[in-house]
Amino acid sequence: MTGKICGTGSYTPSFTMDNHDIAKLVDTSDEWIQERTGVIRRHIIQEETTVSMACEAGRRALENAKMSADEIDLILVSTISSNVVIPCTACEVQKELGAVNATCFDLSAACTGFVIAYNTALSYITAGIYKNVLVIGSESLSNLTNWKDRGTCILFGDGAGAAVVKACDQKTYIPVTHSDGASGEALKCSSRYDRNGLTKKVIPEEWMDNRYLMQMDGRAVFKFAVKSVPQAVEEVLDKNQIQKDEIVWYILHQANRRIVESVAKRLGESIEKFPMNLQEYGNTSSASIPILLDEMNRSGKLKKGQKIVLAGFGAGLTWGASILEWCL
Repeated sequence: MTGKICGTGSYTPSFTMDNHDIAKLVDTSDEWIQERTGVIRRHIIQEETTVSMACEAGRRALENAKMSADEIDLILVSTISSNVVIPCTACEVQKELGAVNATCFDLSAACTGFVIAYNTALSYITAGIYKNVLVIGSESLSNLTNWKDRGTCILFGDGAGAAVVKACDQKTYIPVTHSDGASGEALKCSSRYDRNGLTKKVIPEEWMDNRYLMQMDGRAVFKFAVKSVPQAVEEVLDKNQIQKDEIVWYILHQANRRIVESVAKRLGESIEKFPMNLQEYGNTSSASIPILLDEMNRSGKLKKGQKIVLAGFGAGLTWGASILEWCL
């Protein structure tokens, strides 16, 4: 027993900021950003929230799966940027969608989050605990972005993606995941709730903002990604005794075009097998893989029987890869 994706959905805010808009905030240009990242524009929340985007992506995934909300018995939401602490985002999704039979909880694994949430769904299904799982990645990274930092504000965007994973008798594929907490300083962001009213310490005003916004060592993250992702892909293929020519698509976390191109080169695979939409959305962390998966599903690019590798990488540091066989 394992799980199959039987429906996908996504949501991105209608408001966008292109590279020319970013150039009004920091010393940069459209040409500079595109050359180094591949990003052209990013979608940014206005009235939306992490919860509202997760709800809409989940609703669309249920519609695509032709399932009702009360058939879902587990909701998993991957996010590092929720607008709520308690109740968790997944419980808010349950309330909005009317998924009254679902157990709900959130996961925090940054840009590897959707892959880990998908693996978690499969584990519960394989164990016979749940049958129908709604897996969502939803992020409002604009709330965590330092819009004065040229090295990071050019990268990130907001959005949500979702998939319905249903129990089936298909072949089970063994996933690969890794973490390196010792290298976590390469991409970090402190919580705004790191002090209490009893023992609160005075924080120097000059670095207050930066502490609670994302900080990244771009060079270290790039080196980590281009080394770790190909290794994870090779490892997951080896564990499942699958050859590269059996894989039709490699759906990677959409962080940077140069990273995707470097991974393709190191694997010796055609860049045509590595779809990208980061030019439109930027880096949406745990939402990036399911947004791309939904776009490919709805455009008809995904065909029944195709073998696909999902690969995520990001803060933690965390990284991993999973294999799935498309069933729709």
